Amino acid sequence: MAFMKFIKSLALPSEMLPPIIEEESHFDPETEHSAAKLGMWLFLATELLLFGGLFAAYAIFRAKYPEMFLAGSESLDVVLGTINTVILIFSSYTVAIAVSAIQENKIRLVRWMLWITIICAAIFAVNKYFEYSYKISNGFTPGTDIFYSIYYAATGVHMLHVFIGMAVLGVLLKKLNEGRYHKGNFTAIEIGGLYWHLVDLIWIYLFPLLYLLRSNHGNSNTYKQYFIYGYY
Repeated sequence: MAFMKFIKSLALPSEMLPPIIEEESHFDPETEHSAAKLGMWLFLATELLLFGGLFAAYAIFRAKYPEMFLAGSESLDVVLGTINTVILIFSSYTVAIAVSAIQENKIRLVRWMLWITIICAAIFAVNKYFEYSYKISNGFTPGTDIFYSIYYAATGVHMLHVFIGMAVLGVLLKKLNEGRYHKGNFTAIEIGGLYWHLVDLIWIYLFPLLYLLRSNHGNSNTYKQYFIYGYY
């Protein structure tokens, strides 16, 4: 229809054309909601493909250099990683409450839950900043070895998604305060929640792969031997 209007505009003077009337959507709200969710799921699938490449690289190099990955994992702070895991899982819970609450028109609860989710994301980011700073100051950079290359790549890309998620939730919160979302219009908040669940899910996989590799003898001298014999 738009193409035909364009052709007519080329053939006829503008004053001879009938006024253009905007066409209304032929989809009911439920159909539009389902279509939006389907589009978001497809987008999330592409995101999983991105991390899938990192997971594949991890599996390949871990099988080739088991000592390197064991030593690298033992050098990470499990306590800090566990705290970040708990924070993200809790933030996923709060955003789920927000999605449920908006469908019941509990605007105040939605506002609180979005704020708490954003604060949790900020705490996670601050923790990662201190973790990165400590590692780099002690000489553990992306160029240290293959383990740390994958560590910084995977957690860095994930951190980028955390920042994007914070921005998305911030925009949703702003529009919520403007009165744009309610129980009859909550698709955007639900989609934002799905994106945040992806951020949480990716970390749940990264945490054990990177932080929980341990030898049967605990943190003995594996790390020291690793650098002495130059496995990297």
